[in-house]
Amino acid sequence: MMIAPLPACVGPERQHILPLPTEQGLVGGEEPKRAAWYWSASSEHVVKLRSGEQQLELSGRRLRRLPSAVCALSRLQKLYVSGTGLRELPEEIEELRELRILALDFNKLERLPDGLCRLPRLTRLYLGSNRLLALPADFAQLQSLRCLWIEGNFLRRFPRPLLRLVALQSLQMGDNRLRALPAELPRMTGLRGLWLYGNRFEEFPPALLRMGRLHILDLDRNRLGGFPDLHPLRALRVFSYDHNPVTGPPRVADTVFLVGEGAVERMAERDEPTTRPQPRRPARAFEDEEEEDLLIGGGGAGALERTGSSLRNLEAAPDLGT
Repeated sequence: MMIAPLPACVGPERQHILPLPTEQGLVGGEEPKRAAWYWSASSEHVVKLRSGEQQLELSGRRLRRLPSAVCALSRLQKLYVSGTGLRELPEEIEELRELRILALDFNKLERLPDGLCRLPRLTRLYLGSNRLLALPADFAQLQSLRCLWIEGNFLRRFPRPLLRLVALQSLQMGDNRLRALPAELPRMTGLRGLWLYGNRFEEFPPALLRMGRLHILDLDRNRLGGFPDLHPLRALRVFSYDHNPVTGPPRVADTVFLVGEGAVERMAERDEPTTRPQPRRPARAFEDEEEEDLLIGGGGAGALERTGSSLRNLEAAPDLGT
């Protein structure tokens, strides 16, 4: 009896996923009460989830379409389908009404089905490194969404459905093709972290000056030649502007940690007179651990490394969670 191996588990929350012998379909033809059984990505074996642990790991397997049997798991809360070569999602994904976390990054998705927009409890969605040109109009229905990572796609315009996600806290849009931001951006009153590195901004987007609740702003690797006075961003704690054709740092409050040309010198100047130049420790950026976790994508300090920007070099920066 052959047992197909699972890919290496990532993090303690995935270690309970076990490989099982080949079966034909769901056990007993229905979803058991104490454990959930599903087809794997290749439909060659099933995966057992321990009772109370409603998550499924399919990352690293080869598939072009999510097996419809996965969508039969009505109690599933976390679904990881990263790096599988996935090209499309079934409309039936809307049956996963309890889903909180959905990871679809590092695939080949060119569009999203409307069914994905009907997941009422979804709080974190990872769509990075796909082939998306736009988001569905119904994307605005994801009113529970707190964290969206959509970096490394082909977005030329800011998706307008996002403007209606007023509770969204963390928006990762690095490595796209954006040149401008909509004037209505301040409608996103819940936004605390905004990553826009690796886009095509030639001027600082004026709408950002009215985002007074932002804690983290990353404009690394754009084409910005200068900055306005950023003091209006009163909640700002971290600003990255590295790899832009600027001659010096922007004017910001003394509580802001800077990453970019001339940042170390500027922070040393404002900390004088000290015997040794040190970056000023910013005020507490987050009200609680849950807010911090959402803002950086649920990965703790390690999530900063996934941004692909110079914020990954923040080992020497202040701990924003204390």
